[in-house]
Amino acid sequence: MAHDLIAGSFVAIVTPFNRDGSVDFEGFRTILDFQERNGSVAVLIMGSTGEVSMLSLEERHEIIRQTVKMKKGKMQLWYGCSGNSTDSAIKMTQFAEKEGADGAILAAPSYICAPEEDIVEYFLDIANAVKLPLGIYNNPPRVKSDLNTEQLLRLFEHPNVIVHKESTTRVGQVAQVLKAKPNVSVMCCDSPNLGLVVPTMSLGGHGTANMSGNLAPGEIATMSTPWKTPAQSEVFRDTYLKMLPLLHYCYSAINPVAVKSLMQAVGLPSGPLRKPLKPHNPQAVAKGVQIMKDLGLLDKYGLKPTLASAAE
Repeated sequence: MAHDLIAGSFVAIVTPFNRDGSVDFEGFRTILDFQERNGSVAVLIMGSTGEVSMLSLEERHEIIRQTVKMKKGKMQLWYGCSGNSTDSAIKMTQFAEKEGADGAILAAPSYICAPEEDIVEYFLDIANAVKLPLGIYNNPPRVKSDLNTEQLLRLFEHPNVIVHKESTTRVGQVAQVLKAKPNVSVMCCDSPNLGLVVPTMSLGGHGTANMSGNLAPGEIATMSTPWKTPAQSEVFRDTYLKMLPLLHYCYSAINPVAVKSLMQAVGLPSGPLRKPLKPHNPQAVAKGVQIMKDLGLLDKYGLKPTLASAAE
């Protein structure tokens, strides 16, 4: 079954919580509307930015059930469906498919540290169990397993696998994948420290799978537009350089501490982090608010800083 490819900004959104720690579904509605209105082509719900590892199975199911009902436009809703066993990942992906998800993103199981060939089999077993579009997230800093180009290209032969998010520092691997022209959207993490954004887009990448779009969706959408003309490369350069202070801020603490703390400080739905994660320190949050102000993002998006809330 052929699936349409994604091109543009694919935002890994936070999971908003109420003060009592329960999931804030109205907050989800606000976030999804914010992303849709400002140019995101897809969102990832329950990725690492969404604190997925600290959600219960019941919460994950309910988040899928409730948020699929909130879709109202073209923006696609994808879900993090990774599991610590192949069976649990298959069941979560099948649940998302049954409920009407647009796709699922999969990472290797955390903590397991299985050999890469076993991880390839893990991904293929899931892909064979559903008809849902899938994305492969190669993120060795989080899960230790690190797929090489040959292993990735084998996975991309599966018709259900249509997104590749690379979070290594290997520009050469991105180039080899793009040269092979698999039928997948090649995207990269927006971390400026990994240094993949500029080369990925310049080599023909399809966009970014990012978390900075939680705070600046329009700008990250511009930055994530595939290059078709020389003029687009110039727009990318100007936008990327302008947004560098915010990109660096978003990666100044373990994901999603910086993003979620700053969202709360400027009045976007976020709520508390789940322990053991704690809010970013007040000085860092104040710096983030100043960055948002200097970039004109507070005025553009009608955001009003409430710094006191960031420390709650």
